[in-house]
Amino acid sequence: MTFFSNRRSFEFILICTVMSLTACAAVSGSGAPPVNQRLANIRNDHLFDAVLGVIATVPEGAHSAESLGTRRLGSGVLIDDSGLVLTIGYLILEADSAAIIGPDGRNIAANIVAFDPQTGLGLLRARQPIDARPMKLGNSKTLKEGAPVLAVSHGEKATVLAAHVVSRRPFAGSWEYLIDDAIYTTPPLKEYGGAALIDINGRLIGIGSLLVNDAVPGHQPVLGNMFVPVEILQPVMDELIATGRRSSPGTPWLGVNIDEAQGRVFVSHLSIGGPGENAGLKPGDIIIGVNGRRVRNIEDYLRKVRRYGRAGDDIALDVVPRAARDLTIRRIVVSSMDRNDWLR
Repeated sequence: MTFFSNRRSFEFILICTVMSLTACAAVSGSGAPPVNQRLANIRNDHLFDAVLGVIATVPEGAHSAESLGTRRLGSGVLIDDSGLVLTIGYLILEADSAAIIGPDGRNIAANIVAFDPQTGLGLLRARQPIDARPMKLGNSKTLKEGAPVLAVSHGEKATVLAAHVVSRRPFAGSWEYLIDDAIYTTPPLKEYGGAALIDINGRLIGIGSLLVNDAVPGHQPVLGNMFVPVEILQPVMDELIATGRRSSPGTPWLGVNIDEAQGRVFVSHLSIGGPGENAGLKPGDIIIGVNGRRVRNIEDYLRKVRRYGRAGDDIALDVVPRAARDLTIRRIVVSSMDRNDWLR
C-alpha cells in the first residue's frame, strides 16, 4: 500500500507507479500509447489542488442525522471555473449549510446545488473564487480490471494512493440504491468520502463512496473502495444545476431498507413517515416478490421495483409478514415517491 501526503510530490508518485503501469500496458496488448506518453498527459504539479475539502452541517431533526451525523467532512472535486464541486451525495444530504476547504486551507462558503438520489452524487458551488484549476471529467466505461488509477482525498495534507481497478460490477445498497457499473479498487483509501478517482490521463472518472470488504467477488474478504462513475451524472448535470433535481420522475422510493440472508430478502428498517411504513410494512417482513415476480437478492429486488414504475407509481410487494404463523403471502401495495420529496 503506497500513500503520499504531499501535494507537490506528483513526480514521485509517477515514478513509483510507472512499473505497474508498464506491466498493465504490456498485458493488455491493445496498442495503447507508450506509458511515458500517457504519463506526460498528467504531469502537472497542481492537479491535486482541484481535490477540495467539503464541510456540511445538518439540522438535528433531519432524517439522516442519526445515521450520518450532523457535521460531515469529506472531499469534493472542482470541475469548472465557476466553483462547481462534485462530491458524494451523503455528505450534503439534508444539509442547511456547507463550505469548501480550498487548496490553501481557507474555508469558503458554498451553496448546495443538488443531491441526486439516483446516482448518489451531489453538487456544491463555492461563493468565492477557488485558486485551483478544475479537473476535467473523464469516462470510466473503458476502464478495465487491472487498470492503474490514483485515489486522492483532501485532508490536512492531501492523501494520494496508487491503486488499481479490481472489479467492475453493479452495486446494490440496502438503502434502495443501485448503480450498474461501479468501480472497485484496491488497496483501500481510508478517507474515501467524496475522494477523486483519477485515470492515467489525469481525468476524473469516479467519486469515492464506500469502504467495502468485497472489492474482489469471492468467498475471501478483500478490502477496497467503491467509486461512483462520474459519467452517470453527466446526462442530467445541466438540469440539476438549473433546478436542483431531475425534471422527470426518478426511480420509485419506498422508504424500505432491505437486507438479505439465507437467500431471503427482508425489511431491515423503515423510514419514518415513508411509503413503506404508511403501507403497513414492518421490520422483519420477508419480501418474496414484486408484482408476482420472485426476487432472489437485493439487486434483483431493486431492479424489479424499477421495472414496474417510476417515482409516484404504486408498487405491489409480495410479503410474508414477520408475525405470520404460516407462510401465507400477503400483497402490500406501496405508493412510491421521489426521495427528494421526503428529505428535509
